[in-house]
Amino acid sequence: MPSRIGVLEASRFLRTRDELVADGHSDRDIRRLVEDEDLVRVRRNRYVDALTWNRLWNEGRHLLQVVATHLNCDPPGPVFCGPSAAVLHGLPLYRHAPEKVHAVIMGRRHGRSRAGLMWHFVDAAAGDIVEIDGFRCTSLERTALDLATALRPEAGLSAVDAALRSVAVSGHVQDEDAAQRWRADLLQHAASRHDRGIRRAREIIDLADGRAQLPGESVSRWRMHQLGYRDVLLQVHIPCPGEEFWMDFGFPRARCFGEFDGEGKYVDPALTSGRSTSEIVLAEKRREDLVRGVTGWRTARWGHEHIRTPDALAARLAAFRIPPPG
Repeated sequence: MPSRIGVLEASRFLRTRDELVADGHSDRDIRRLVEDEDLVRVRRNRYVDALTWNRLWNEGRHLLQVVATHLNCDPPGPVFCGPSAAVLHGLPLYRHAPEKVHAVIMGRRHGRSRAGLMWHFVDAAAGDIVEIDGFRCTSLERTALDLATALRPEAGLSAVDAALRSVAVSGHVQDEDAAQRWRADLLQHAASRHDRGIRRAREIIDLADGRAQLPGESVSRWRMHQLGYRDVLLQVHIPCPGEEFWMDFGFPRARCFGEFDGEGKYVDPALTSGRSTSEIVLAEKRREDLVRGVTGWRTARWGHEHIRTPDALAARLAAFRIPPPG
């Protein structure tokens, strides 16, 4: 199952030629391991075990590429931007697998690509550059705006939601004043830009909500937005005897809750807290029974296959007798 890693884990996973040789591998062995796909050459002189590489999501693989690029450069290293800054900030890249590492050239009016590294001109103010664990990159706000501009809207919204969550959400509760200030600041930055995709980025920023806990919830909300839903409740608080729950979505006209049910909830170690799949399924059933007993509302569930297109989600909602907007 894919897993998540941070900068420090990525640094530990990467190995140099000298380290492999010290473990008894010759240059011929290294070439053979790469050819046999037992070892992945991430960047020049930077390798990772194929088992580690294969279990990572796109974000983890790209983070390895970013870290390898940084380690191969003279200090202080490049200023990473776009998706390469996103993985340093821990933002999702929903179904986006960058082919190159993206970094900033100050004072250049065009981008260029060389040896797996895509250089971009960025007219960045001093506050747009931050440092994370010794890696320089564009700020959280600048990165979120860049992703909203450049990526597909569902990926852009997932990233902007996650960025907003990190600054305005505690648990399931969003500080609406802080969220509105953050959106306004991002829109102010967007007003000075005229690059392709900026109009859609403004729409994404207006729609951003940090209460989305997973990209699947963000993408679900984007699909609902495309379908015309405007009155859907988010993270609905349900007090139950002795405990409380939050449901991802609420459809008042249908008296139905909606839950995005990605498989990660049941099998990803980062989300299961050591519980077995069967334990999580039983806990979910118990939660749904309690919520229905307290509210009288049904629960609709959907997964990744239902949010690939607006029509797919519309069909799923219709199956649970949730009416179209109107």
